[in-house]
Amino acid sequence: MVTDFRRVVEALVGEHVDFVIIGGLALVIQGSSRTTNDIDMCYSRDRENLRRLARALAPFHPTLRGFPPELPFFWDEQTLWSGLNFTLSTDIGAIDLLGDVPGVGSFDDVVKGSEEIQLYGSAVRILGLDALERAKRAAGRAKDLLDLGEIAAIRARRAP
Repeated sequence: MVTDFRRVVEALVGEHVDFVIIGGLALVIQGSSRTTNDIDMCYSRDRENLRRLARALAPFHPTLRGFPPELPFFWDEQTLWSGLNFTLSTDIGAIDLLGDVPGVGSFDDVVKGSEEIQLYGSAVRILGLDALERAKRAAGRAKDLLDLGEIAAIRARRAP
């Protein structure tokens, strides 16, 4: 299933969730030719934001991706408080939530390495190229290392 990025963003913005789009979707928005089927985001871990995040995604019935369906999973603020990173399956696709980003840091560090753009009619934050590069290097997976070439190509296209 391809994630309905618009519905995810609209739900988060509608509940005033503090988040930054990271990963593949941020790279695509920055101008990469790569594709992605999920949305990765870093989210603020303050209690009120956890409440808003739980409320925003609840209508889409989040479950833990890759776990048996019979495994009990309760989607609420307490679950978010008790964990840090969540790979979710929802009615509108795959959503990955990270409390911090390796190579970049905490949510506050991620915000510093991000930029605000207009997406689906709303102001949202996406990870900037410098922070994306640090995150990709830290992740170190083959696909992340390939993305470093995409980042270099985007920079070359933007150079005067």
